[in-house]
Order: sequence, then C-alpha cells, then structure tokens
Amino acid sequence: MKFNNREDMIQLTPLWKGERFDDGRPRVPDSILRRMESVITEEAWSVLWRNGYHFQFASDKWVRLHPGRRLIGRAVTGVFVPQRPDLHDCLMDYGHNEEGRIGAMNSWVIETLIENDVVVIDLFDKIYEGTYSGANLSTAIASRTKRGQVIWGGIRDAEQIIDIPNFATFCRGMDPTGIRNVTLTGLNVPCRIGDATCMPGDVVLGTMTGVLFIPPHLAEEVVDHAERTHMREAFSHQRLREGIYNSSQMDTKWTEAIEADFAEWRKTHNFEDLVIDWDKEEKGGATEDEETLLG
Repeated sequence: MKFNNREDMIQLTPLWKGERFDDGRPRVPDSILRRMESVITEEAWSVLWRNGYHFQFASDKWVRLHPGRRLIGRAVTGVFVPQRPDLHDCLMDYGHNEEGRIGAMNSWVIETLIENDVVVIDLFDKIYEGTYSGANLSTAIASRTKRGQVIWGGIRDAEQIIDIPNFATFCRGMDPTGIRNVTLTGLNVPCRIGDATCMPGDVVLGTMTGVLFIPPHLAEEVVDHAERTHMREAFSHQRLREGIYNSSQMDTKWTEAIEADFAEWRKTHNFEDLVIDWDKEEKGGATEDEETLLG
C-alpha cells in the first residue's frame, strides 16, 4: 500500500472532471470556496439529498472550540485504527524508509497540507490518548491552511488552540494525554466521520449545525442553489412583511402569478457579485423533494 496515492484518488473520484492537485485530489476552485462562505447547511444538504448523497452530514455532539467561526475548505483525510504491533511497525518502516516521511504519523498528514485545506481525521472517536493535535500541531495546521480541523477524536492544549486566529476546530473531546496506541492506515482515502463519509477533496462546510462534506462535483451546484435561494428568500420576506402574500403561499410551490412578480422584482433588486442563470433554476417555494421531507 501507499500513502497519498494519486492513482487511487483519481480512481475513487471519477465524477470530478476539473483540475486536480499533484496527488490526484480534486481541486475545487477557490472561487467556489469563496461563494461557499454564504451557504448555510440546509441549502447545501438539500442539493446533496436530491442527488442521492444521504450520508454526508455529521452532527453528533461536536465540541466546537471556535463557536463563532465557520469552517470551509478542501478535505485532506487521515484514517487511524487501534495499534496492532505488526501492522504499526510495517507501516512506520514503510513511511520512513520508502516514502521519506519523518516523525510521528499524525505529522505525516499535516505535512501534506496547503492553503484552503481542512484536515479531516477519523480517530475512531478516541479521546483518551487520542488527541490528534495540540497547540504545536494546531499552529502548524493553521499556518499551512488558514482554515481548521475536523477530528473524530480528541485534542489537547485547548486553552492555547482557542487563541489561534482565523482557525476553526471541530472535535469530539479534549484530554491532557498525548496521542498513543494508534496507527495511520490511510492518507487521503475515504474516511468515516460519525454517520458521514468524507472523501479527499470534498468541500468541508462546518457551521453551528454540524459538519457537511460536499462531493467536489456538486460544489458548484450547491453554491448556485444557495444564491438563488437567497434571492427568493429576500423576495419572500419582503412580500410577507408587506402583507401581499401569506405564509402558505410563500412556503409551497409558487403560482405563476408569484413567479411573474418575482421576475419583475429581480429587475430592481440585484445582489452584488451574483450572476445567476435563472433558466437552470427550480421554481420557487418548497421543491417536491422538500415537500416530501416536510410531510
């Protein structure tokens, strides 16, 4: 086996047709990441759900060390298992002698990070002796990525990590112990975070709701959908305040008359930096999928 294998990543992400990093990871454009800053969890989730991606959201009892900060970036994944001596020794020897990696295994992942990455670590929910990063490694992650970390396991040095600027941390808990008795079995491979599957190159969207992993080939559809939704909601909220329509009219599929009103409203209400192709958009109000989900 190889760590961070380009051929494996290309094989496992065939729906991505855009640019890739040298290691094969899908490179969702920076412009999409910037547009993702205004996307809320439910807007992104609805696109994934409609496309059949039902296991992309992890919400269960996160510790958010930086609760006012959103986390957006491209996933770099690492998978750990409980340590088994023969496996551990074999992989440590291979990493050091065949791939030239240095130090402990958690550093191997960090040394691959670049700006706009988010490190996503499956540490099988281990907190005691499962502290993936402390103050030093979190500082290294922050300096490399300017983003943050998602750890399905623990961290240490929380009182120092919380002071790192422009950095966001989602983890399962905190403990003063160092990381021990674990083995890295995959770098940039599919990983499980709670009930979600994260792939290398996924766009990570971390909010107060939880963490959503957006497949790269759906990232542009997500931001397009969110921007159209923002325009529709602005119109809906204004018309509700004006008493022109009631909540039932706004919260179900819009009539042709409301759609025509919305089209006229758009002519005088432009959002800066938004270029929206309305011909590609679903009609307003709840979609059929959303109506089904709402019962």
